[in-house]
Amino acid sequence: MQERISMIKLREILRLRYENDLNVRDIGLSCNVGRQTVSNYIALAEKAGINWQEDKNLDDNELEAKLYKGKIPKEYGSGTNNRGNKPVPDYEKIDKELRKKHVTLLLLWSEYKQENPDGYQYEMFCLLYHRWKKKLDICMRQDHKAGEKIFIDYSGDKIPIINSATGEQVLAELFVAVWGASNYTYAEATLTQQLPDWIMSHVRAFEYFERVPNVCVPDNLRSGINKACLYEPEINPTYLHLVHHYGTAVIPARPYMAKDKAKAEVGVLIVQRWIIAVLRNRKFYSLAELNQAIRELVEKLNTRIMKKVKQSRKELYEMLDKPNALPLPAQRYEYAQWKKCRVNIDYHIEVEQHYYSVPYQLCREVIEVRITTTTIEVFLKGKRITSHIRSFEKYRHTTKPEHMPDKHRYQLE
Repeated sequence: MQERISMIKLREILRLRYENDLNVRDIGLSCNVGRQTVSNYIALAEKAGINWQEDKNLDDNELEAKLYKGKIPKEYGSGTNNRGNKPVPDYEKIDKELRKKHVTLLLLWSEYKQENPDGYQYEMFCLLYHRWKKKLDICMRQDHKAGEKIFIDYSGDKIPIINSATGEQVLAELFVAVWGASNYTYAEATLTQQLPDWIMSHVRAFEYFERVPNVCVPDNLRSGINKACLYEPEINPTYLHLVHHYGTAVIPARPYMAKDKAKAEVGVLIVQRWIIAVLRNRKFYSLAELNQAIRELVEKLNTRIMKKVKQSRKELYEMLDKPNALPLPAQRYEYAQWKKCRVNIDYHIEVEQHYYSVPYQLCREVIEVRITTTTIEVFLKGKRITSHIRSFEKYRHTTKPEHMPDKHRYQLE
């Protein structure tokens, strides 16, 4: 029997398939459902003739109705090997090319043979490359496609900020984001790891990169992941709407699986050595002052030539990740929190100890509320019902006359 999923997850499956072109496995990881379930729903959408560019604007009921209708040399560098005088492949170039989308060893071997007809056959070509790759350190052996992923985590070590008035110290958190293919790094200090700081650090990281990755891989931080689970981590709804805005996807690192977040942990270690250690004897009196110092050191880190690849992180980023990543959207993300509310019998909902009206027909319904600094928006099954200007007066109510029954409106008049 096919697993029945919520319309939110169904929409996410279709979005990741038709907008992000993710495969079934990655969609399953992102949406916390089995691969067979993903395959079944994609097949169902194709059978129903779903045109996602048009049908994504349908509300949940309309979309649901439409959907259910219907041998080895000793040297491995570039140049010519003495044995048989055969040209040795350029392994560094091969390694860089393999990070690009859709590039395979078979394709690179065919190009090598076109230039070197007397060169190695395919089996030996692959064997030589893999032997060369084993000489690299562990962080260079991971296969990260260009523009595909960034890995996100906080540094365990913190940086003190001194209150100039009281002399008290506040320990600032250090947010770190690292690209998989190029190791291009972003870091900034925040006062907390709470949801607003977590979300806006993503926004500033994307703006620093001037691009958006196809996939974000966060550690199981409570701000972004509601439930850390080996098989089904649950993504915070505000975090989910952030990735919707930027057209990307989230595949959280599995708990107790170090390989899932090795890139982030190595990135954090480098940031600790090249930023926290460098700033250890400096005193900072504001978050802005600290972040200015961090930005300067991040630039030095990204432009420093790496010994193994003989290029800087920035050069690799411009060559690999940036051309294959997603563009920034026209509008900056506006931070918003989401919560579920049950409509009271007086057709009002409570948000931050203030009461807002909804159409009286929705009494006792469970609805979703989007909360920004200026507005309150109400949604039912994905459809926007109403909105209010946000009020910060506690225990007061904001009522629209059109939400009231006729009798109540008559008495009010």
